[in-house]
Amino acid sequence: MTKIVEVLTALTDVVTGKSTSKPTGPFAAQYIAFVYLPSAILIASTAAIKVSYTPVAVVAAVVLGGYQFYTNQEEKKVLDPTRFQEFKLTDKTVISHNTAIYRFGLPSPNSILGLPIGQHISLAADLDVKDPKTEKVERKEVVRSYTPISSDWEPGHFDLLIKSYPTGNISRHLATLNVGDKMKVKGPKGAMVYTPNMVRRFGMIAGGTGITPMLQVVRAILRKRSKGDKTEVNLIFANVDEKDILLRSDLQALEDEDNNFHVHYVLNNPPEKWSGGVGFVTADMIKQHLPPPASDIKILICGPPPMVSALKKATESLGYDKARPVSKLEDMVFCF
Repeated sequence: MTKIVEVLTALTDVVTGKSTSKPTGPFAAQYIAFVYLPSAILIASTAAIKVSYTPVAVVAAVVLGGYQFYTNQEEKKVLDPTRFQEFKLTDKTVISHNTAIYRFGLPSPNSILGLPIGQHISLAADLDVKDPKTEKVERKEVVRSYTPISSDWEPGHFDLLIKSYPTGNISRHLATLNVGDKMKVKGPKGAMVYTPNMVRRFGMIAGGTGITPMLQVVRAILRKRSKGDKTEVNLIFANVDEKDILLRSDLQALEDEDNNFHVHYVLNNPPEKWSGGVGFVTADMIKQHLPPPASDIKILICGPPPMVSALKKATESLGYDKARPVSKLEDMVFCF
């Protein structure tokens, strides 16, 4: 009986978060929560009532546990590229006055989006939109693309980092959502699909929320280090003010963790004693902080359209291949 209590205690610690380890495989959270813990409770309760019934409880636990293993053994991909599905907002973490991380729940604890690293999803909502020419307001479906900052190795949910702009229809709509409200989602979309060691070195340039696809790729690379991913990454991250630098602590933690990931911050309005770059991202900054043109490197760009347009010209002036109007996976300069 003492042993059963010890097992119950250990399992409870994992489920409640008191345990610092993160079990995988047969000891993943969904099995602990829906197989081991209920089975242990059933057997312990039966033994406490009448010891002679314990074998029956064991058989019942094995049958129920086997069913749960069968239904939960594989992660279930939920994205459908042909139709929108609704997902419920389960949490909202405010980052600044106009930026938040929105967490949406998936159908089950082992569900995943099924989103390849580097691709994005479409969000849609029926909104009142004003025609800039006629000033007439019409109800229409608005669709925008976003890249989650989470990935498929975290089942059960996905997270979006979104800044709400005064003129942004979907971003402003998201800011009005309450926990329990739903959002329409479709995907995957995009030409970029990251695979380990696809290039020797990435040069990344992000502006504002353009950090989201970069962060997704960087995290994927670092997770695969133990399996041989040697890709080096240099990131230039541009913002207006220091307070605008999104997920700075996350980036710092990744930089501290890995010697082959480096970030150079650039601000339009730097504070006193600022050690990073100042102004707009220039060709000289790219030359100094990113890998030079080569067949085994790739430059990734994501940010506001004027910034992307300027960076296309800057990279071309430095000898990188000319960026296409619509980027393809094989391009040296890829714009999200």
